[in-house]
Amino acid sequence: MSPVLLKAGVWGVVATPFSGSTFDVDETSLARLVEHYEQAGVTGLTVLGVFGEAAQLSGAERRAVLETVADTVDLPLVVGATSLGTAPVIEEVRLAQEVAGDRLAGAMVQANSADPGTLARHLRAVHEATGAGLVVQDYPLVSGVSIAPGALVAALRDLPFVVAVKAEAPPTPPAIATLTAGLDVPVFGGLGGIGLLDELACGAAGAMTGFSFPEGLIACVEAWREGGYAAARKAWLPYLPLVNFEQQARIALAIRKECLRQRGLLLESSVRPPAASLPESLSEQLKRHLAEVAR
Repeated sequence: MSPVLLKAGVWGVVATPFSGSTFDVDETSLARLVEHYEQAGVTGLTVLGVFGEAAQLSGAERRAVLETVADTVDLPLVVGATSLGTAPVIEEVRLAQEVAGDRLAGAMVQANSADPGTLARHLRAVHEATGAGLVVQDYPLVSGVSIAPGALVAALRDLPFVVAVKAEAPPTPPAIATLTAGLDVPVFGGLGGIGLLDELACGAAGAMTGFSFPEGLIACVEAWREGGYAAARKAWLPYLPLVNFEQQARIALAIRKECLRQRGLLLESSVRPPAASLPESLSEQLKRHLAEVAR
């Protein structure tokens, strides 16, 4: 039996909070954050993704993050795998299965090759070793791999265990149009929601991203379902200046975590090196953006 496709909607991508000069995982803040996502009404959570700084966590820390999330909320989980090689991805997926159990809605695996055959063999090997449904993430900025949308369709069309695609290779709207036309799985946008309205217009099933106001993502997606473009545009407009501000290259992670701190969801907003910290010169402008959204 094939794994169940991911539900449409907003899947919140969870940050990993750190504390002190040693950047210890702050499990208390993490629990508070995922409780907020649940109360906001997200469809599910994505844990140990890029926004979760999973590549900077030890195996023990990854387990602790997963256990904290799984013990705090009852939402379905997508759990990220950071590696590109088949064997380490299998290990990461097995850890997710061990901790999340039947709450694991999908293991998120990076597209690791521009060649459709190579990518398909990699995904098939991961599934055969674990039995997990896979969410395929196309994120060349992180993976270093660029695969054309048509080639991605060719790689995935005969893989019934793929439960969703996360499209983060700009320009995302035409990529999503190609993917939704060629595949029978939900396709989600990411990248902080910067292209959300246009992605929905091109067939996206929703958003899977770490924007600091998931309420805005949910409002936009629900408005699209109920009233189409005009309603979604109206719902999303108040958030767009902050969406744009958060997406600044190299410091997007630091901005989002500071937004979450100022919202009272994280105790500290530190990022683990070598990630860049928030420049002090942007602090006042960030407060202006937050004040406008909070009205």
